Amino acid sequence: MALDYPQSLKYADSHEYLHLNGDTATIGITAFAIQELGDLVFVDLPEVGSTLTQGEKFGDVESVKAVGELYAPVSGEVVERNEAAIEAPDSLQADPYGQGWLLKVRCGTDPDLAHLMGADDYRAKVGG
Repeated sequence: MALDYPQSLKYADSHEYLHLNGDTATIGITAFAIQELGDLVFVDLPEVGSTLTQGEKFGDVESVKAVGELYAPVSGEVVERNEAAIEAPDSLQADPYGQGWLLKVRCGTDPDLAHLMGADDYRAKVGG
């Protein structure tokens, strides 16, 4: 898997990415995180209607060698979750920034994104 980091996304220190479209944020985990975890076997995500709080744990991804905790890059209400990723966690490896998203969260029109990095800063952080 190529370790690319799309410029259109924002990145958290904890390796989640965020794409903001209006008042809805799409959240997933980066190619770097997936590579570090290895073969994914389980994804635990909150139910639609749940509330996320920025910086707090909202789920887990589990591989054959480790469990990675997921932290919310923004606060908001879960409006959709990727059921396909839950049913086939290994699908995240094929397309982490496309079909491999995890949650869609309604976060309002002006969420706090100051703590998130751009693609170049994230790439520098992870050595890509």
